[in-house]
Amino acid sequence: MPVWLREYSWRQTASAVYLSLPLRGLRVSPANIFCTDQYLKVSIPPFLFEAFLYAPIDDTSSTAKIGNGIIFFTLYKKEVAIWDSLTLANASKEKLQYLRQDAVLKAHKKAKEETEAKKVKEQEHKKYALEATMKLEEAERIRIEDLKEKERQKVTKELELWKKEQKEAEKQNRVQKEGELHQEVQQFNEKKKEKNNKPRIPNEGTSKTRLKPTKGCHGSYSMFSENLSEEQLPAPRSAATIKINFTSRVFPTPLRESRIAEEEEWLHKQAEARRTVSADLSELKDLKEEEKNPDWLKDKGNKMFATGNYLAAVNAYNLAIRLNNKLPLLYLNRAACHLKLRNLHKAIEDSSKALELLMPPVPDNSSARVKAYVRRGTAFCQLELYTEGLQDYEAALKIDPKNEAIEKDAEKIRHLIQGTTQDS
Repeated sequence: MPVWLREYSWRQTASAVYLSLPLRGLRVSPANIFCTDQYLKVSIPPFLFEAFLYAPIDDTSSTAKIGNGIIFFTLYKKEVAIWDSLTLANASKEKLQYLRQDAVLKAHKKAKEETEAKKVKEQEHKKYALEATMKLEEAERIRIEDLKEKERQKVTKELELWKKEQKEAEKQNRVQKEGELHQEVQQFNEKKKEKNNKPRIPNEGTSKTRLKPTKGCHGSYSMFSENLSEEQLPAPRSAATIKINFTSRVFPTPLRESRIAEEEEWLHKQAEARRTVSADLSELKDLKEEEKNPDWLKDKGNKMFATGNYLAAVNAYNLAIRLNNKLPLLYLNRAACHLKLRNLHKAIEDSSKALELLMPPVPDNSSARVKAYVRRGTAFCQLELYTEGLQDYEAALKIDPKNEAIEKDAEKIRHLIQGTTQDS
C-alpha cells in the first residue's frame, strides 16, 4: 500500500498556481514527477502524491524545482480564472479513474509524438548533411577537373613549344649541311680544274676513269644528301579513373588487425540468441504478440527504469529472459535495477552472467563489458568487498583506459582499502 503525501500548501493568481510539496528527506529526481494538463503525480516508493487539478493547465510551460527537501511547482493556467480549490471536489471514483487513465494515454501520445518529431528532425539533419556533402564533393570534383584541364593545357603548350624548337633545330642543321655540301662541291671543282691544267701523257694501257656526275644543290641527289623527316611524337595519354572497392566488414577494425575467429564466434552467438525464443511456455499463451518479443520487453523495461519504476522494469526483464536467455543486455539492465533496489547479490549474479555471454571479447561488445564490470564492482563495494570491486573497476579500465569517471571511482576504492588496512 502506498503512503500518501497529504501535506502541501498552495496559492494562486489569475494566471498561475504555486504548489509547495515537502518531502522530508526523500531523494527526488525528475523521473519521479508525472504531470499532464489536469493530473499531477509524485511517486517516490512507497510515498505517493496525486492531484486531479481543478482546471486544465499548460503542462509544457509549467515547471517543477527540487531543492531543500521541497518540490515547488509553478503551474500556468490555460484560462485566466480563480480556482475554488486546487483539486476536483466530490468527484466519483469512476471519474478519477477515467482522468488517471486519460493522463497516462496523453503522456504516451505525447512521448510518441516527441519521438516521431525527433526522428523527423534527425532525418532532416541527415538529409541536410547529405546534401552538404554532395555539394562539397561536387565542388571538389569541379576543382579537380579544373586542375586537370589547366595541367593538360600546360602540357599541350610545352609540347607545342618543344615541337617548334625541334623544327628550328632541324632547319638550322639542314642549312648547315647544305653549306658544308656547297663547300665540298667547290673544292672538288677546283681540284678537277687543276688536274685539267696539268699536261697529261696518254697511256693506252690505262683505263679511263669516268666520274659519275654528282648532283649538287640545284635540286640534285648526292652522297651527302639525307632524307630528313619530322619525328612523329605520340599523343598525350587520356585521363581515366581507377575505382577501388574494399571488402565490407561488420567490425570497425581493419582486417589485418582483427581477430576473425573471435569476431565470427561473437556474431554467431548474437544471431543464435536472436533466433532462440522459448515460446513454448504454457503460461505465456494469454500474452499479446508484441509481449512475446524479448526486444519489445527490453525496451519496455528501459522506459520503466527511466521513470524510476524499478520493480516493474525487473518484471519486464524477467519475462524477456524467460523468452530468451542468451541476450546479455537483458542481464546487464536487470543488474542495474537490482543495484537501485539494493539487491546486491542478484546484481552480482546478473553482471557475471552478462560477462559470460559477452565472450569472446571483441570491439563490438566493449562498452557492454565495461558496464558489466562497473555494475558488479559497485555491488561488491556496497557489500564492503572492496578488493573484488577494485578488480572489476581495473578490468573496466583495461577496456576503456580514457574513462575518467571509472578512474576516479577506482581511486576512491583504493583509498578505502588503504584506510581499512591501516585500521586493522
